[in-house]
Amino acid sequence: MMRFALRPLLAAVMGLALLLPVAARPAAAVEFSEAQRAEIVSILRDALKQDPSILRDAVMALQEDDTARTQAASRAALAAAGNALVAPNDPIGGNPKGDVTIVEFFDTRCPYCRRLEPVMESFLQKDRNVRLVYKDLPILGPPSLLGSKALLAAQKQGAYEKMRDAVMRLPPDTTKAMIQQTAERLGLDWKRLERDMDDPAVQQQLDANLKLARTLGIQGTPALVIGKEIIPGAVDLPELTKAVAAARQAG
Repeated sequence: MMRFALRPLLAAVMGLALLLPVAARPAAAVEFSEAQRAEIVSILRDALKQDPSILRDAVMALQEDDTARTQAASRAALAAAGNALVAPNDPIGGNPKGDVTIVEFFDTRCPYCRRLEPVMESFLQKDRNVRLVYKDLPILGPPSLLGSKALLAAQKQGAYEKMRDAVMRLPPDTTKAMIQQTAERLGLDWKRLERDMDDPAVQQQLDANLKLARTLGIQGTPALVIGKEIIPGAVDLPELTKAVAAARQAG
């Protein structure tokens, strides 16, 4: 009986101990005597020996609290972003007039983004009333930046998605020679594409995407914004379908 009575208290104590290291506690905090501290430590040790899951539960509680705070901050950031979440020059896929919008932050070099590709393609074939907004986010080095610039330059020739599909199938360490070969195979004007890749407006668009990602607390790719939710990482088809259904229901 005592174990169950002590369990919530011990979990809370351990949670506080993890959140408030001794050095970080304010001077006005209650101070325990040496004997009291020794007794508390003894109780904790005995309890953990009897039920080690107490520590697991305390850590899980902290993680859940952290997740809740992160989600709340993300929703606030999305509300603040408002219409700025989708810029006029963003590439659009799916149904441009869809009743639900998915904003996808991705990096052409990211293996998880590549893993998401067939899932998203399958979903858009299934649900014809979704608008997909692409946000190029080259965060994995020079090959990523090269790939993103090539896609946005191809957009000027009306070939963003065609180029994107091809680049996402190239080796991750994409080179300019690969980009040229791909562009010419797709029938694009390579000289124009090369010139547009160096257009300052392209870099400004990428900088804006990065700034937006930071504002939303996005720390990696892929990341999807669906309705009022930010979903990090690659998702499977059922998860994607569920998220879009929830956004549609919420209006």
